[in-house]
Amino acid sequence: MRRSRRVKIVATLGPASSAPEMIAQLFEAGVDVFRINMSHSSFEVVKKLHGAVRAAEAAFSRPIGILADLQGPKFRIGDVGGGSVALGEGATFRFDTTESAGSAQRVFLPHPQIFEAVEPGHTLLLDDGKIRMTVVDKSASRIDATVVVGGTISGRKGISLPDTVLPIGPLTDKDRKDLDYALRLGVDWVALSFVQRGEDMRLARQIVGHGAALMAKIEKPAAITDLDAIVASSDGLMVARGDLGVEMPVERVPGLQKQIVSKARAAGKPVVVATQMLESMITSPVPTRAEVSDVATACFDGADAVMLSAESAVGKYPLQAIRMMDRIAVEVESDPNYGAIVHATRTPPLATAADAIAAAAHTVADTLKLAGIICYTATGSTALRVARERPGLPVVGLSPVVGTGRKLALAWGVHCVLTSDPENQAAMVRKACRIAFDEGFAKAGEGVIIVAGVPLGSPGTTNMVRIAHLDDQGNPVAEGV
Repeated sequence: MRRSRRVKIVATLGPASSAPEMIAQLFEAGVDVFRINMSHSSFEVVKKLHGAVRAAEAAFSRPIGILADLQGPKFRIGDVGGGSVALGEGATFRFDTTESAGSAQRVFLPHPQIFEAVEPGHTLLLDDGKIRMTVVDKSASRIDATVVVGGTISGRKGISLPDTVLPIGPLTDKDRKDLDYALRLGVDWVALSFVQRGEDMRLARQIVGHGAALMAKIEKPAAITDLDAIVASSDGLMVARGDLGVEMPVERVPGLQKQIVSKARAAGKPVVVATQMLESMITSPVPTRAEVSDVATACFDGADAVMLSAESAVGKYPLQAIRMMDRIAVEVESDPNYGAIVHATRTPPLATAADAIAAAAHTVADTLKLAGIICYTATGSTALRVARERPGLPVVGLSPVVGTGRKLALAWGVHCVLTSDPENQAAMVRKACRIAFDEGFAKAGEGVIIVAGVPLGSPGTTNMVRIAHLDDQGNPVAEGV
């Protein structure tokens, strides 16, 4: 199951894609990581989906990643008398703590944190940004706002506060229960919603520990403000463009996408571009030209993965959407300008011996026209360092840890093979050559570069490079430092 592209594909599971046979077909079509949306999944459903993915993994003998996406805090207004009311531009509207049906003048807001944190001048958005208001006055029990963009407001609609940093963490009671269950099942990535600052990720880390890799969903303006701290405290990032486009001017989202991808790449941490990538394929067997360009842009930016949401979860054409995304990525990566564009945003390696060696391996492989880079990686750090350089040749990660293989399913260009650690350095070279040969990454007469941390199995060390050429049996015939 070798992919013919480097960018990975994440697909959300749902009613259209929950059957075990469909999950297997989606993996064959190109899915590398399956996303389970905890907002819409009971524990029974989560268990079935997890089991089906693991069954596909066993059937195909390839590590498959599972991403559990937590719901995060949701803020909604109370009920509205008559079901809905119209709010005109310039009208004054009040949010209060009175638990009665709302009207054209007021509505119940059951969230004391909002009353505590909001300030005059802050923006309030209702119904995914369709209605916009500006706060003019507040107290502990009321918020008065002026309607800037009017419309029809109905009960239980969501409310967003793009200018307000709320005094809450990103994990609700529901999230904590969902997280505990997902970790006990054995998911590989956990995506955290409603991240506002780096401290949110550090607190989540105390709960998650090393049970799974931790991904920050960038969907709040406050997260952009504290982006560097969030990147530093995360294992990966997701550009959640849907919510980001609700809380910020939509014209800013493309530039922010490039900024987030660039910072994640510089840190050597996987980054996923998500939301509405092939939205029209929910109901159509083909995407729009604009959607194709959108996916291509994420690939040209060097994102580790692109993600499908409703397209694969509830759409009519989940398999076609995966195949289309695969074809777009393959076409982008075969473009003669691809390498120059991807490396135009390349950053210097970090000032560590491990990062310097990973960068050097890329340079050596290019100079000697080698067939691939083979990484021994117990925790995934060596493979991620090599992938950070976005080399123009295959990266094969060899790991004895199945969890590492599943985690690396999200990493750009990394083809992970599960194998035991060799006994010594000579055996290490032989095994690397044999696997590269058997997996079709190198042929007789071609060379590979091998990167590892010695002693093998020591997490966080990348301190050795070897070069070897293969004979017609896949064995090394020449070796050098």
